[in-house]
Amino acid sequence: MTGGNHPRRVILAGGGHAHLAVLADWAAQELPNTERVLVTRQRHLAYSGMLPGWMAGRYRAEDLLIDLAPLAEAAGARLVLDDVVGLDAAARHLRLASGATLAFDLLSVATGGTIATEAFAALGARLLPVRPVEAFMTGWDAFCAAGPGRAVAVVGGGAAGVELALAAARRGHHVHLIAPATGFMPGHGAWARHLARTALARAGVIVHASMARGRPEGLALDDGAILPVDLAILATGSGPPGWLADSGLALDPCGFVLTGADLRSASHAEVFAAGDLAARTDLALPRAGVHAVKAGPVLAANLRAALAGAGLRAYQPGSRRLALLATGDGRAIASWGQFAAAGRWLSRVKDRIDRGFVARYTRRNAIRGE
Repeated sequence: MTGGNHPRRVILAGGGHAHLAVLADWAAQELPNTERVLVTRQRHLAYSGMLPGWMAGRYRAEDLLIDLAPLAEAAGARLVLDDVVGLDAAARHLRLASGATLAFDLLSVATGGTIATEAFAALGARLLPVRPVEAFMTGWDAFCAAGPGRAVAVVGGGAAGVELALAAARRGHHVHLIAPATGFMPGHGAWARHLARTALARAGVIVHASMARGRPEGLALDDGAILPVDLAILATGSGPPGWLADSGLALDPCGFVLTGADLRSASHAEVFAAGDLAARTDLALPRAGVHAVKAGPVLAANLRAALAGAGLRAYQPGSRRLALLATGDGRAIASWGQFAAAGRWLSRVKDRIDRGFVARYTRRNAIRGE
């Protein structure tokens, strides 16, 4: 796109967790001879770690929302509020929902994954996917405005599904959690799963070991039973956005962007990817928000290094990661490998960590890298 002394255009596609660290890096240290652009659907990022707490009524919306506009300004980046709908990696063009096309010299893609809703379409307005988060928050607010005591089903047995089911129960609804028989909190130890089941039972959440499909009359389970629901929250696994299929990037069999340990595309050196839409060529990583957060500083360093023609760093996650799950009742579960514990003190630890993360990107001195 550019040559000579013209500035090189660096685009961050997506305002998710991984790009927060990149914006902070740019705010802290000038990126010479570049034009920086942040493209994101929404001006505010909802920090995922606090979403169940907000859903349970423990946080206000403003407690977990990070305003990307001052971050972009401090980073010297132009903020474009638009949705990515296409990419031509060979031509280095990014296509937006508004019809605009942005050329780039270097691109980082972290727009997040999607949730497949086709199997549940018969539920109509009773269907509420947890992504995109801004639409989920609007939908949950509207649902709760009608009062408690309604039937809610959460589809998805991962840690996120457990947290959302417990949060819904905290708001006074009759809650069902639907998880595959072998898919309850995968990646967590036996004791963490036991503590989660105990918390669900204490909250009155009914757990169904089943798959589910949407029907006009409710959710159809494997045994043929129909579960009538007023709301079905989809917290199933993340899928790739459809526009990646025609991007020209090397993709894995599921359609996610293949990258090396350095987060660089396996096929196009000008493209980096992180978060839920990326898949490593060297190891399998669960699609968890913690990896987007942890990969952020490595991504920031590698974008800077790529512009300078320097060597890149590898993002090497530890073999174990600490997970803190909110149980909606002022307690939390800590899960680390085969170790797990639960208690109110862990909820205070989680609250301090979560508020600290949001504050890191909202305090004026933090935004300016001071």
